[in-house]
Amino acid sequence: MEVDVMKKIPVREQDAKERAANFKEVCLGYNEEEAKCEATRCINCKNAQCIKGCPVSINIPGFIEQVKNGNMAEAYKVISESSALPAVCGRVCPQESQCEGKCIRGIKGEAISIGKLERFVADWAAENGIKPEPAKEKIGKKVAVIGSGPAGLTCAGDLAKLGYDVTIFEALHKAGGVLVYGIPEFRLPKEDVVQKEIDNVKSLGVKIETDVVIGKSTTIDQLLEEEGFDAVFVGSGAGLPKFMGIPGENANGVFSANEYLTRSNLMKAFDGNSTTPIMKSKKVAVVGGGNVAMDAARTALRLGAEVHIVYRRSEEELPARVEEVHHAKEEGIIFDLLTNPVEILTNESGWVSGIKCIRMELGEPDESGRRRPVEVPGSEFVIDVDTVIMSLGTSPNPMISSTTKGLEINKRKCIIAEEDTGKTSKEGVYAGGDAVTGAATVILAMGAGRAGARGIHEFLSNQ
Repeated sequence: MEVDVMKKIPVREQDAKERAANFKEVCLGYNEEEAKCEATRCINCKNAQCIKGCPVSINIPGFIEQVKNGNMAEAYKVISESSALPAVCGRVCPQESQCEGKCIRGIKGEAISIGKLERFVADWAAENGIKPEPAKEKIGKKVAVIGSGPAGLTCAGDLAKLGYDVTIFEALHKAGGVLVYGIPEFRLPKEDVVQKEIDNVKSLGVKIETDVVIGKSTTIDQLLEEEGFDAVFVGSGAGLPKFMGIPGENANGVFSANEYLTRSNLMKAFDGNSTTPIMKSKKVAVVGGGNVAMDAARTALRLGAEVHIVYRRSEEELPARVEEVHHAKEEGIIFDLLTNPVEILTNESGWVSGIKCIRMELGEPDESGRRRPVEVPGSEFVIDVDTVIMSLGTSPNPMISSTTKGLEINKRKCIIAEEDTGKTSKEGVYAGGDAVTGAATVILAMGAGRAGARGIHEFLSNQ
């Protein structure tokens, strides 16, 4: 295969028309020849900026060099030193704004496809039965991890490698957190990818107990005082959805993106054989512009609906990954930009019949640096829809903080924790991920999980 060092090796994808009607994975990834060719584009920088852009600090040039030389098992070993979930990260991380965004090759040409190479290595390891290496000795101390999403799995994996006895407590009936309930099958296959990554964490000796709601089944204080745990990491995520507070928002046919995606992803409502009901919509409006909004919109499309993304800013300000927006457009999602809902209309039976919107224009930048959307007077119009999905972000459920003595939270109900260590106001309790920051990305949650593991190790080593 001929390689132009200035351009990425193209990645194979399902045809847009075909994939819009199925839930199979959109991106097909690299084969071995393509991965090796892409790896040859890396110039193996001595002062690698890509590592600085990675929240979990993977030795990126190190693993890419092994791919280039055909040593896939060694490449996996290099990645596994820093990441517990490489097959997940290779698929859903916003590499373009992190590792690839810092790539020196990208200054004059196209950045190295670091994410696609990471995915290839992780998938190769899974196919060849290669797993991360467990600790040679046990420390004899117990750590409880609350939540089995990316923060919890990462923290648990890092602590297990150090020799701790780790138990994860998961509120749902299946482990994986947002990886199983929030991200659709066509972006992140559950059995072939997520479950295998969870099995790898379990192979390090981590125990996972499902159907345990901390704050109800038991409390953090009980874990520390009665159940013999020496420390606790809270990685419980942010599953409490936000709404706009506009008229008609309580109508039948209005969903949070969380509920809609959980029904489809975790409870397999997209499968005709599933007993989980899901709205069979004809025309859907998804309010929001992030990755979750794209996931909800592309799910509704695959379930047979015409789908509109309603977002109050312009395309330039869309917070979703460029790749997700590109895929959504290819599949036929309609983008109603500079548009904001003001009311949800209903029929005589109380079901959604439309969404009344107003046109927006961009004014001066707000505190986030993005230009503030301003209403255009007299520009109201109606989009006829039978379903509205609100994708406006999430906040942590207050159940844990309200049942834990001495655990401080901020005004957004997020747990207050040190960024470098995950240390909270309560001794022996550490936290990270969406429970601390509010809704963010998988890789940032993983970075917080690593920080929490470091903090707990330091704390327990000094006891």
